[in-house]
Amino acid sequence: MPELQLVRLDHAPALLVFERENRAYFAAAIPDRGDEFFAEFDARHAQLLEWQAARTDYFHVLVAESGEVVGRVNLIDAADGSAELGYRIAQKAAGKDWPPQQSARCANSQPRSTDSPGCAPRSRWITRPRTRYSNAMGSSLPAS
Repeated sequence: MPELQLVRLDHAPALLVFERENRAYFAAAIPDRGDEFFAEFDARHAQLLEWQAARTDYFHVLVAESGEVVGRVNLIDAADGSAELGYRIAQKAAGKDWPPQQSARCANSQPRSTDSPGCAPRSRWITRPRTRYSNAMGSSLPAS
């Protein structure tokens, strides 16, 4: 199973490959990011790292044993024990049940510093894709 890692600067090249290789696959289900996203990728990646350092957002990558990025799991607008969860999984990795497993890992992770790999440094998260939940709702993901 891929390892969930908090995004770092050195993830940028593999993350860009992931986005390019899966662009058409993602665009079939959600709006395309557009050419500007790819043209300004490095600046955008730097901005994401700034938000992460400010502890407002937490961006994760799923990294295969080969070092290839096969997914993203993000916690956005983190405040007061809640955040919005979003994820993208590579076409070749789809159907392996990784989003629920890795999302649960993020949701239930113990606090960590932003310098260490793993999930966001929060106590307990309750999240579901594109939905905001608070940690006041409990300590495990809702049944699907």
